[in-house]
Amino acid sequence: MDRLIGRDAVGVLSYPIVVHSHLQWEWVWQRPQHIFSRLIENHRVLFVETLPPSPDLQSPRIRRHHPVHDNFIAAQVQFPCSCWDDGAFVDRERRRLVQDLLSGPLLGKFEAPVQWFYDPMAVTAFAGYLGESGIVYDCMDELSKFKFAPPEIIQRERKLLSIADVVFTGGRKMFEAKRKHNGNCHFYGCGVEVEHFEQAMSEQLPLAEDFKDIPSPRLGYVGVVDERIDYDLVADLADANAEWQVVMVGPTTKVDPSALPRRRNLHWLGGRKYEELPKYIKGFNVCLMPFALNEATEFINPTKALEYLATGRPVVSTAVADVVTNFPPVAIAENGPDFIRLCREAVASPKKENIRAGLKLAAENTWDSIVGKMDDHIETALARKSGRQFLNEAHLDLIHRGGLIPLSEPAAF
Repeated sequence: MDRLIGRDAVGVLSYPIVVHSHLQWEWVWQRPQHIFSRLIENHRVLFVETLPPSPDLQSPRIRRHHPVHDNFIAAQVQFPCSCWDDGAFVDRERRRLVQDLLSGPLLGKFEAPVQWFYDPMAVTAFAGYLGESGIVYDCMDELSKFKFAPPEIIQRERKLLSIADVVFTGGRKMFEAKRKHNGNCHFYGCGVEVEHFEQAMSEQLPLAEDFKDIPSPRLGYVGVVDERIDYDLVADLADANAEWQVVMVGPTTKVDPSALPRRRNLHWLGGRKYEELPKYIKGFNVCLMPFALNEATEFINPTKALEYLATGRPVVSTAVADVVTNFPPVAIAENGPDFIRLCREAVASPKKENIRAGLKLAAENTWDSIVGKMDDHIETALARKSGRQFLNEAHLDLIHRGGLIPLSEPAAF
């Protein structure tokens, strides 16, 4: 195995990785960005992202760029709208475009890669076609529950789970579901860059410029604005107290911006860069997780929970299963009036014991520690797989020469 995928000067396994993602690298900074901004220190990474289909394209295309690091290449695949519904064609063309890239401009850079899937729809296009040394599935969301999810995604995810050498899940409830289909499944929820978000407690950090026109108290949300938000709850929160300023920071997707509730004290600021987020959260008196309790939130483990807690702010959430289980310092509301009550209490008198517990929990769950453990699981799986393959080949050779009766399961060391 060392000969195939190599070790660096200090013995770190330096396998290349080809990532298949439904998310774009240069969108909201979340789980894939946190993980791969660390893995690129020891691994060459090709991050393949599929863009929404375009009516202006005549044929499928792939474009590449190098946005962050010498070890990182992002490749954007895009299709014309006219052929997007032809699944077999999309699979063939996705594979051809990436194979052409690997055999052309990137020749020799991604031999025997680990294929890392965020997008289960990509499994039929790529699994078994890139000469991979292993397959990883990092399940960060239950995508089949999301709005506009293709019906084939359930079957394709089941195939991915059956062939993956390692499965990671971003939520505990997801872990309980996926472990039934893969014996090497591990729960690693969200982590946090403590040094980044604890800036919100610094007197030296200036507030976001937007807050010059938005007085306090501010009750704020940072994250994607989509079907997971309870918009009636957000409106009720703004209506509960005209002095409260409800601030929603994040890009809008899969919802009509014109349909968002409007109030004089409700502010939809749109997306902001990850680097700017501490300036916004510093201005929040209370951090909000006003999630709807629906299919799209059944399995989520929101990254923002630890990010909020690392800022030393009180946090109020609806009763999302993984938030209830994993984040005791977060105040959990059972219903809309309870959410408003908890916000009122947090504005008036934040619970110091919850603040201290939140800072401790954040310090214990950094992305550095999580990614290190994930890397260890992959190395163990590759070593085990390589050993099995070697034993299988030797075993079959003896069988062909008449020296052994086949065993049902090869030994593994």
